[in-house]
Order: sequence, then structure tokens, then C-alpha cells
Amino acid sequence: MKKIFAILFITATILFSSNLKTEEKIYNLIIHALLPHKKEVKVWGDTQHNQKVLRTIPNTVFVDSPKEADFLLLNSKEHIANNKGIIFITNFKLLEKMHKKAIGGFFWQKGRPNILFLRQNLKKRNITLPKSMQDYIEDEI
Repeated sequence: MKKIFAILFITATILFSSNLKTEEKIYNLIIHALLPHKKEVKVWGDTQHNQKVLRTIPNTVFVDSPKEADFLLLNSKEHIANNKGIIFITNFKLLEKMHKKAIGGFFWQKGRPNILFLRQNLKKRNITLPKSMQDYIEDEI
């Protein structure tokens, strides 16, 4: 039932707003679910689109360097050296490659939004997601 509600909510949101606004709302939920203890989250993105989305999310500060970030949104960067931040992916193929480092991903497939979190990586970082996001946790890609 929760999945149906989530799908209906996301579909309705898509119909009534642009993809950018939808992504902003989804990333807002994701960032603050992954880092609930932070009042202000330092974020970084590797593309202009990711940067544009991240700059509009409340209670976040966009930083110039990935090394400073608490949350990184990646589309194409595979090699982020010595980074302490949470890595979230916007490209399924990259998520497959980075499944040992990334917490999860949000991407569009066949016109539908897909969100997933990797259980093993959540455990490594001692992150517990709220009940509303438990259905998006996967053991494997």
C-alpha cells in the first residue's frame, strides 16, 4: 500500500510540476533522511543539473569541493578520492559500478522515477532510514 501511495504521489507530482521541481522535492527528502542530525548539510554535485537541483534545497549549502561535502550527487564521476561524504548516484550504470561506495541512487527509467538505497552501505554508515523510505532499501542492484 505504501508503494502504491508513493508511486501515486510521485506521478501526481510529475504531472503538476517540472522534473526539476520533482527532483528538488525528492532530494530534499533523501538528504534529510540520510543526515537527520545535521541542521545544515554541505552538498556537492558533479554536473550543472545536479548543482542546480542541490542549490535550491532548504537547509543545504553548496560547496565547491567534493572533499568538503556531506552529500555528493554524482552522474559521471567514478573516482572521488578520500571523500567522507555520502555518495548518491543519478545514473543506474554508474550505480552498478559504484555499488560498494554509493548509498543509493535516484534516476529515471522508462519515464518513471526510481529510488533505491543499498542495505549494506546503509549499515556501514549506521544510517537508519525513516519508515516511509524502508520500501526503497535493496540488498542488491
